Amino acid sequence: MPVIPFRPPQAPFTVQPPPQPTRRAVIVKWLRKTHGWIGLWGAVLGLLFGSTGILLNHRAVMKIPAVQAQEATVQVPLPSPAPGSPQALATWLKRSLRLEPEPGRVKAEAARPVAWGDKSLIQPARWSASFTSPSGNVQAEYWVGNSYVTVKRAENNFFGTLVNLHKGVGMNAAWILLVDTLAGSIILLSLSGVVLWSLTNRRRTVGIVIGAVSLLAAGGLALAAI
Repeated sequence: MPVIPFRPPQAPFTVQPPPQPTRRAVIVKWLRKTHGWIGLWGAVLGLLFGSTGILLNHRAVMKIPAVQAQEATVQVPLPSPAPGSPQALATWLKRSLRLEPEPGRVKAEAARPVAWGDKSLIQPARWSASFTSPSGNVQAEYWVGNSYVTVKRAENNFFGTLVNLHKGVGMNAAWILLVDTLAGSIILLSLSGVVLWSLTNRRRTVGIVIGAVSLLAAGGLALAAI
């Protein structure tokens, strides 16, 4: 019969609870999640505004010939009787030319005397109206008394439409507010990125130097351009 050696009883096995996260770790985790969700929200619009921002930045110096517009000018005969006010003219143009955007700027300039050599003539009243959308614009000009209205139309290409979306040309308040959320997201991403870097990187001096140099460079270029 085998002899079983005697073993003293062992202490019961206990599971140590995980250490409680520090306040710094909680803040870093929350900032990373917030940073990621904000970046996801502005990803598509950020791509749009980043690419069109490059085109706008090069619109005068080192111009990129991507934005193009096809222009045409026609003279549209007026009905009889002719519209009696600038607003009535704009309404008639929208209906007869089947223009989608609503009339934007509707102006009326009163008749006034102008110099013509050694004589003084009366320039007739001038009415104008514009219909603007991201894809193009229509400008109408009418000199009171004429039997026609001059209409200038410009149709933008794909890049021109994107640039107008960037500038909010012909867009409603909903688009403007949506773009405001993107601008706010960029501000929050910048702030949360700086805080995350300072909390997770020990080389804070390097970060402070880089940030200070970038601010000084941007400020110096802005002052030089004024």
